[in-house]
Amino acid sequence: MERTKLRQMLLTRWDEKKLETYSEYVTYVRASIHAAVLLYETTEGLRDEPHDVRDLRLNLTDLGITQSSAFERVMLLAEDSVVVAAHGVQEAVAAVVWQARGVVGGTLEDWRKRNADAFAAINRFHQEVRNDLGVSGNFAGEVHTARGLLLPGTRTGAADDS
Repeated sequence: MERTKLRQMLLTRWDEKKLETYSEYVTYVRASIHAAVLLYETTEGLRDEPHDVRDLRLNLTDLGITQSSAFERVMLLAEDSVVVAAHGVQEAVAAVVWQARGVVGGTLEDWRKRNADAFAAINRFHQEVRNDLGVSGNFAGEVHTARGLLLPGTRTGAADDS
């Protein structure tokens, strides 16, 4: 009986650590995406308020380092399906960041697709985490993923909206 209690206590402790790690990772992923959006909107003239592009780039770099560190912790604690999903998140977020930085070119439509892909990857990660932690239910269906992203619309009167 004592062994069973100890085993359950250890499983609960690891589940708590996993939840903390997974939540922290998603927080940094979303912060990186937000910073990329701010940089992209500023450099593309989609945001009216003035921002120093150099500061935006440095912030995005710092968040990328923190996100990578959080990803490493996921890899240490997660089961294979969660790690695979986290790799998908890393790749999708990198594509968003690369376009925001101008490393890869693309239209506004490409930008929107990259962001949609990133959030679809986050949703897959969430679902794998829920499975890993034994959380019942499923939110990765059409109702959740069909919700739109909060990305800027095309500007009317702009010479080239794409």
